[in-house]
Order: sequence, then structure tokens, then C-alpha cells
Amino acid sequence: MNEVVKKERSNLYLNSEIKEKAKRILSHYGLSLSDAVNIFLAQVVLENGIPFKVRIPNKETLKVMEETVKGKNLEEASLEELVLEAESRVKTKKT
Repeated sequence: MNEVVKKERSNLYLNSEIKEKAKRILSHYGLSLSDAVNIFLAQVVLENGIPFKVRIPNKETLKVMEETVKGKNLEEASLEELVLEAESRVKTKKT
């Protein structure tokens, strides 16, 4: 049996640039912005709170993020190299 879901119109003030970027991403999943907001709100109810960690970057992380945007301190690496490095770090932590 199909449940009828009551819907209502809501007005939200959104950052227009983020909204447009999100809409492009969501379209790849066949979702509208309205669908995504409904999914988010359903998860808020299920989790009884925000369904992900909200973090404020520390000074070091902000510095690295700024440098990355400016193209500083970057090095090329293949996926294989990254996997090997990650595996090596996991092995080191186990011992």
C-alpha cells in the first residue's frame, strides 16, 4: 500500500553559488534540490540530530587548504602510490 506524503512549500535562503553547484551534482543522481533537502531532513529525524559531524577546520588545516587553492606544496602521486602509503601506515599502527 502506498502512503500519501503530505508536502508543503517552504522558502529557504540559500547561497546561490553553492545551490547551483549542488544542483549539478544532485542531477547526476537523478535528484532534485527538493529531494536532497527531504533526504537530509529525514536523516535529521532518524539520527535525532545533524546526520554528520560538523567540524571547524583548525589553523593548520586552514593553512593547507589555502595553500592547495594557491597550488602550493602539491605533489603528484598515482592511486597505486597512495594505496601503498596508506597500507604502510596501517601496518605501522598495528605494530
